[in-house]
Amino acid sequence: MIKCKSLIYNNIPKIVVSFFIAATGVVPATKAVNAENLVGAGACAECHVSESEAWQKTHHFNTFSELHRRPKAKEIKEKLGLKRIKSESDCMQCHYTVQKVNDKMKAVSGISCESCHGAAKDWIDVHNDFGGPGVTRETETMEHKEQRLAATAAAGMIRPGEIYKLASNCFQCHTVPNEHLVNTGGHRAGSAFELVSWLQGEVRHNFIGSDEKKENREATPERKRVLYVVGRILDLEYSFRGVAKATEKAAYAVKMAKRAKRAIIRVDKINQLKPLPELQSIVTLAKAQKLKLNNETELVKAADEIAGHARAFTQNYTGDELAEIDSLIPGPDKYQGSSAH
Repeated sequence: MIKCKSLIYNNIPKIVVSFFIAATGVVPATKAVNAENLVGAGACAECHVSESEAWQKTHHFNTFSELHRRPKAKEIKEKLGLKRIKSESDCMQCHYTVQKVNDKMKAVSGISCESCHGAAKDWIDVHNDFGGPGVTRETETMEHKEQRLAATAAAGMIRPGEIYKLASNCFQCHTVPNEHLVNTGGHRAGSAFELVSWLQGEVRHNFIGSDEKKENREATPERKRVLYVVGRILDLEYSFRGVAKATEKAAYAVKMAKRAKRAIIRVDKINQLKPLPELQSIVTLAKAQKLKLNNETELVKAADEIAGHARAFTQNYTGDELAEIDSLIPGPDKYQGSSAH
């Protein structure tokens, strides 16, 4: 049981970010949190019972027990010369939650809480403390809540309201930023990932504020609008990062370049329906880039600028002013899987 403690909201260490070098010698573009700072989904489930139950009905959860049994996964493993899918970093950083156990990296679950919200060791006790013994979320003072939220953010927690940071974790894996994995292993060069249809589908776990945490609610129309726009921008950003890292004209480079071109069209479509300075800057910048090999410096610079515009967008708009794009947003018939209710 994680026990809440009386906490000091200063000098909280920030989560250390590291890169795991794959067995092939390729450095994945994904950002992996330090496994020593992971506490595991069980620690979150002690309080977030409904969210945990919803997670256990998802592909994210099931990947731990069934991914290594898939014929395609076995085929990729053989092509890459890997011994075990659960102990090779090419697979582990996206498909599993990895902890350091007895000085060894070990997959302890599928894609879980900390895969999206950040390694929790430095913030879980702060997150659980509403102001001392007997104080609950409902009775916490506003001053203490503000301090608590600031402290957890400083310690590395990514809250649902931080849409750009949260969604970045999705795209870092769903764009499969590993050229060797695709060209040699035959892995897909990313999935057809659209943020709203996934977050409102089986991975939805929006129980906070609902009656006795019984209702897994859909996002509001306003939030869906912001999610949609940020998702399309991130698709462009990470497509550019993929092309930037490509070293040969093969499956990975070609598919990432095509993905980038589609992403430009989609962001431009949003801007046509609802012209905004951030979107216009992104479209103008993106159209000026050359999607070719040996152009890493320019493409990474463009991706960084696109990320800056995406962050600005999340700060400047609430979704109230984006009704013009509603025709683009996927409805329930497009949601990926059924959410747990």
